[in-house]
Amino acid sequence: MSEASFFTDMLQSITDRGRQLLFSGSRATQAAAKVDLQTLCEMLLSSRGEASGMALAAEILDRWEALDSEGAQAFLHMLHEKFGPDTARLDQAIENYRADKSSATTIALHQAAEPRRQELLRRLNHAPNGTAKLVRMRQQLLASKDQSAGYHAVDADLTHLFGSWFNRGFLTLRPIDWTTPAYILEKIIKYEAVHEIAGWEELHRRLAPADRRCFAFFHPRLADEPLVFVEVALTRSVPRAIGDVLDEGREQINADEATTAVFYSISNCQDGLRGISFGNFLIKQVVEDLRRDLPGLKNFVTLSPVPGFASWLAKARASAADRLLPSAARKTLMLLDDPNWPANEKTAAEVERVLLPLAAGYFLMERTPEGRPVDPVARFHLGNGARLERLNFLGDRSTKAMQQAHGLMVNYLYKLDDIVANHEALAQRGEVIASSDVKKLVNQDDSRNGGNGQQGSRPFAQIMNSTLGGGRK
Repeated sequence: MSEASFFTDMLQSITDRGRQLLFSGSRATQAAAKVDLQTLCEMLLSSRGEASGMALAAEILDRWEALDSEGAQAFLHMLHEKFGPDTARLDQAIENYRADKSSATTIALHQAAEPRRQELLRRLNHAPNGTAKLVRMRQQLLASKDQSAGYHAVDADLTHLFGSWFNRGFLTLRPIDWTTPAYILEKIIKYEAVHEIAGWEELHRRLAPADRRCFAFFHPRLADEPLVFVEVALTRSVPRAIGDVLDEGREQINADEATTAVFYSISNCQDGLRGISFGNFLIKQVVEDLRRDLPGLKNFVTLSPVPGFASWLAKARASAADRLLPSAARKTLMLLDDPNWPANEKTAAEVERVLLPLAAGYFLMERTPEGRPVDPVARFHLGNGARLERLNFLGDRSTKAMQQAHGLMVNYLYKLDDIVANHEALAQRGEVIASSDVKKLVNQDDSRNGGNGQQGSRPFAQIMNSTLGGGRK
């Protein structure tokens, strides 16, 4: 029996004893069945016994899991309405702080401002499998179309608590290979979010060869559930297309022959943990482990999708103003409307001539209202200190990639000596660090359209107008 299984069984035993104390006898059981969830939550907050507290937590979560969608929405609404801060206590704490800005009144104010539901959620977490159930609760919350203040308040509390419970210090990095238990391998197939794994045979091709690696983060309270995993190809060069990595007939090499580690898929597994960052820690830890085991590795790069590019370009094309997209470029981009355009070599070359400079501007100049890169994958890697190294035209011809990015893929380079400086450049100045080849694409587009050849000059800067993607910063 594993340590995690032993701990879970122990919690279940304590919980069962607590339930016997709380609900012993047929009358007590019948009475308990009539107690509503709000009352049970109040009982849990006032409970002082460990066994009774676990029993109440388990009872609440069991009932929550049995609710239909309408009942689950009502439960989340109740958490917001009935378990916010104690307003009288908070008002008094504010008055005390205004009168005396001491450490004691600051602490009291902080404690009074905390919603009661945060402590309720902490106590629910004590139930057997409580962490997993709370993650599912947030998954359900995120799937809701409700965008009310209550929705955001409950989500903020869950996010705050998960940020502590899933701290990097609690996570363990485990290699995933063909000898990993099947029940975990099944989840790798299920959770792969970038390049679908069609079945066991394809999974074998990704895990078994000597030039392939896979790593995942796990949490002790979700022992058999990967939180995030990364697939790595060990190669002699930086690939331009996903086919070079996943092709059945590719040349396999020994791991010690590789000079490059390619992170070609990073998949977050738990929707309820969306926004809780694991990937940055994962990549850095995997780089360190690979460097230790394979000292011949010199390059650490990604082969990444560009999920926001096609929708961004569609907005540019939908705009009637030629100042946003020159008429010559607009005419060429009409070729994208034919789903078979990649098959025609001449057509593909014409699209590439126009598309790559636009893509370079998308990465280098487009920003969200908060001043961050508009592409979510770019935000992740550039925020981690990677460099935008290369744009790969038709790097992925799968249906998904063609819909999301017209087949575009990107290499981000993790150069260990530059990671901190690259991160600071983006965080402090909003500057995307890119290779000279990528920067030349922007200048190339300027010169075609009558600009002065400098990055950000007109008219190319007009193409990157704020109406397309949130604004330049």
